[in-house]
Amino acid sequence: MVWLLAALLALGGCALPTRDQALGYRDVARSIQERYEEALPDLPLSKQRHYAQRLYRLTGEERYLPLNRAYGRQLVSDLREEIDALADPDHAARRAREQVAAYPEGSAKQRRRKRMLGEWGEIAYAKGLAFDLTQAKYHGLLNEADLPGYHRALDYLAGVDFRTFVLDPEVMAVYAAQVANLVYYLEDLGVADLREEATAAFRRQYPPARDPRLSTAEYRNKIYGMTHFVIAASDYYQKPVEAENFRWVLDQFAAGLERILVDTKEDIYTEVGISFLLAGEEEHPAVRRLRDALLEAYDPVARMVPSEQGGTNLARGEHRNVLAIMLLDWPDRLYPGPKLSRLQGQETLASRIGMSSSWMASSLRICR
Repeated sequence: MVWLLAALLALGGCALPTRDQALGYRDVARSIQERYEEALPDLPLSKQRHYAQRLYRLTGEERYLPLNRAYGRQLVSDLREEIDALADPDHAARRAREQVAAYPEGSAKQRRRKRMLGEWGEIAYAKGLAFDLTQAKYHGLLNEADLPGYHRALDYLAGVDFRTFVLDPEVMAVYAAQVANLVYYLEDLGVADLREEATAAFRRQYPPARDPRLSTAEYRNKIYGMTHFVIAASDYYQKPVEAENFRWVLDQFAAGLERILVDTKEDIYTEVGISFLLAGEEEHPAVRRLRDALLEAYDPVARMVPSEQGGTNLARGEHRNVLAIMLLDWPDRLYPGPKLSRLQGQETLASRIGMSSSWMASSLRICR
């Protein structure tokens, strides 16, 4: 009773049930959301952007616009520099070498990816540029007013041999999700449409019959890659996808659900659930099973889903926990964008006073 009273006081009246009180999906989502939005101003800017972008697309609520606007301003600034720098024919190769040199080496997977990217010349730079340009397009910024001369960047991408890269089995073996993302970015930008070829290459490399022979790392790469074919097709949670276009993905998820829950981690199996939601299949039995697994993983004391090692670092866990919010509290509709072009250069209240904790406290009313 003493512990419960202390918890209630600390939460300011937002009672937090314990695990054995059978928390509901939405209750857990709101608890995670509250925890992250209390801490959001102190998270790295990249985490703030990632979180605010997804919560806007989930809710359409204006309180997430200041962080999206700040990201848009920085994105435009960075891309203008890159567009100008591409006038130097050596720029892309030099930047690619710098990016590969700076690639982390903390795990075997990272070291393998670093070696792979080092073998592909300018690809490390080109794929990052494709990401930034796609982000600009998502936000209504890919135009001459916001990005003068942006066609120079598109022309550069058109000259890169992405096809050989995305169809290479060694690339697919360590970079499947990134390959799925990249082919959708290139199609979005009008640079190249490699979606069908990349999908066919992925399915040849990872047929269901091969699953029993895949190591845990290989199986995770496969499942994560499959989720990103769906997620990238949705323009990252901006629109639904046609279920029949991804029936091959959803059927494999349903058939392999037990191994997915055992051999992948929360980030990955949560994206499996979101793939069903994006395809309009919220009533699929797999969705309930995956949501239940998240509830089991949820830590009511930390008010988040810990890492598979039990870590509760908020910054490191942001990706995992924003996904958990999405799976557990999926909306009736998605909100594209936000479109930012008309907002560039406008000073907002948040930029004048900073993203203080009082902003979140006054704007959020999750405990209801």
